[in-house]
Amino acid sequence: MKRRSFFTKTTTALTGLGLATSACATNKKINQPIKVCATLDQQKVFFHVEVIKASIKVVHIADTHLFMDDERGIPYQTYSNRMAKAYNQTNHFQTGTKTNPAEAFEHTLAFAKETNADVITLIGDIFSFPSEAGIEWVLSKLKETGIPYIYIAGNHDWHYEGMEGPLESLRDTWIEKRLLPLYQGNNPLMAAYDIKGIRFLAIDNSTYQINAAQLAFFEEHVASGLPLVLLVHIPMYAPGKKISFGCGNPNWRADTDRNFELERRPKWPESGHTKTTLNFHKKVFNAPNLLGIFAGHIHQSSIEMIKGKPQIVADDNASGGYLDISFLPMDEQDKKLFF
Repeated sequence: MKRRSFFTKTTTALTGLGLATSACATNKKINQPIKVCATLDQQKVFFHVEVIKASIKVVHIADTHLFMDDERGIPYQTYSNRMAKAYNQTNHFQTGTKTNPAEAFEHTLAFAKETNADVITLIGDIFSFPSEAGIEWVLSKLKETGIPYIYIAGNHDWHYEGMEGPLESLRDTWIEKRLLPLYQGNNPLMAAYDIKGIRFLAIDNSTYQINAAQLAFFEEHVASGLPLVLLVHIPMYAPGKKISFGCGNPNWRADTDRNFELERRPKWPESGHTKTTLNFHKKVFNAPNLLGIFAGHIHQSSIEMIKGKPQIVADDNASGGYLDISFLPMDEQDKKLFF
C-alpha cells in the first residue's frame, strides 16, 4: 500500500476541532525545568503549574473497547470474533454494578459536558476492532458534546486479529480505511494541539514502537521550550512494571511475548525495541518542559514518577474509568512555599 503524506509529515502546530494554536499558545520559551505540583485523588488529577495563566479541564478516556458492528462487519467476523465478545458486559470499576462500554462512554461524555471540559483526550482502544458502525457512533457522540477532542489509536483500534501483514502496515491500512475521520485532518501518528498555553503531543505508539519521524517530532517540540503534555496509548516503561508497560521496556522482546497467539498477531521482535524507541524513552524523561505523560492500555490506574516526571495511567473506560484532569495556575502562596 502506498502511504499517504500524513503518515510521514511532522506537524508543528495543528488546529483540531476548536483547538487553535494562534490564540492559545504561549510565546514564552522555557529554558529551565518547569516547576509542577501534581496530585492524584482517585479519578481526579491536579497539575499546578507555575507557567500557565488559565485553568484547563481535560477528560481523559482510554480503553472503551466498543464492540458494536453491523452488516458491513460480516466479512471481517473471522478477525473480529474474539474481541466482539470480550467486553459485552462489564462491572463498574468503583461500584461493581453492571455496565457496558457504550453506556460508560456516554456517561463519561456527559461528565465532560457537565464540567465544561476544554478538551476530551481519547488515547486508544476506544474500539475493540475497526468497526465502521462503532467509529460512526463515536463521531456522532463527540459531535453532540460540542467539546474539542484529541484522538490517537490503540493497538486494538486498527487490529483485526489474524489478518496477515506487518503491524505498521496494518495500522496504516485501517487508519486510512476507517479511523481517519477521528483525526480531524491531523497526522494520525503525531500531532500537536495548543490549549491555553500547554502543548499536548499525541504520539501513536500502538505498535509498542516509535519511528524516526515521531522522534524528530518530539525533539522539535521539546526544543520549542513550550510546556508539553505527552499522550500515548501504551505507557512508557518504568522500573518494576510489567511488560505491558512496553514502550522502551528493555525486557520487551520475543521471549517475553505471552499473548501473540491469543491476539493472532506477529510475535515481538527477537532483538526487542529499536534504538529509535529506546532513544525516545530517554528523550521523554530528559525533556525539561514536559509536565507529564497520560496513557492507558493496561486497564488499571497507576502513577509512576520517572526522573521527576509523573506518568498517570487511566482505568479502562469499558468499566467506567476516566481521568478528570485539571491544569491550574500556581497560587503565589504555593510558589513561596514550594519554590
